[in-house]
Amino acid sequence: MEIARRFALGRAASLSDGPVARGKQGLVWRLDTADGSWAVKLPLHQASEDEVRPAAAFQEAAHAAGVPTPQVRRTSEGDVLATIAGRQLRVYEWVDVKAPDPMLDPALVGAVVAAIHRVPIATCGKVDPWYHEPVGADRWDRLVELLVEARAPFAGRLAELRDELVALESWIEPPQTLRTCHRDLWADNVLSTMDGGVCVIDWENSGPADPSHELGCVLFEFARADAGRARALVDAYRQAAGPASVHRRGHFSMLIAQLGHITEVAATDWLAPNARSPERADSAAWIDEVLDEPHTRELLETLLLAVRAGDLR
Repeated sequence: MEIARRFALGRAASLSDGPVARGKQGLVWRLDTADGSWAVKLPLHQASEDEVRPAAAFQEAAHAAGVPTPQVRRTSEGDVLATIAGRQLRVYEWVDVKAPDPMLDPALVGAVVAAIHRVPIATCGKVDPWYHEPVGADRWDRLVELLVEARAPFAGRLAELRDELVALESWIEPPQTLRTCHRDLWADNVLSTMDGGVCVIDWENSGPADPSHELGCVLFEFARADAGRARALVDAYRQAAGPASVHRRGHFSMLIAQLGHITEVAATDWLAPNARSPERADSAAWIDEVLDEPHTRELLETLLLAVRAGDLR
């Protein structure tokens, strides 16, 4: 099999009949060979080797530093990407993981995020606007207008949340301290393993960010309004020598910007389905993830109070 040959994966290769996982970044097949099992990922959008090299190097550095993550498998020529039968793909070590669970042990989450934030690698490049710029009141208004006209099933709920989303964007602050971060540490990518540990996947969006802003995202995703979980996560992060902290509204900047843009993109995809979200049901399910449990100012203030109380102990 050409994939096994190009990536030197071993003989007796057997590829799954269809994709075993699908995300917004691509489709994943399982490849079994005499040397092991591998995740073959076909991105939905083409990229150049120069574009993917920094994130792959960060994942490799994290793996070398002991962060639980699949190892990147490079081609025999040392490349991350290969084009086979006209399709661009990349390969990772296969890891058996469980379904996404935002109720994952917060101490495990805190420790692994601290380990990611301590990976010794140079930080370069600019911060992507996705992680620190607001959607803006005008864009929210236009989206709501278009969705109402198109009778989107979630249009009413988004309209009700519009003022909250605009108010939240007033909290956004520029990144203060930059280092290379994962930038996609949602429950879909921090997964429980069969042996009781965790595994961090999907590093393709890695890049420069403020680690305190990323920690704010993680707090929301894995604690929500649960003060005990928030304190346990932050305590574990500190005990593992994590360099960041969350103690003011601006530390939720990445969360507010990223969820804002996710909502914007999901709504746009519903209006015009595409390869990322080929069916309107996909877009509606994606936007429901935000609308079902919105990141309100009240909830985020609750998280701040929880971690500040931990500081006083």
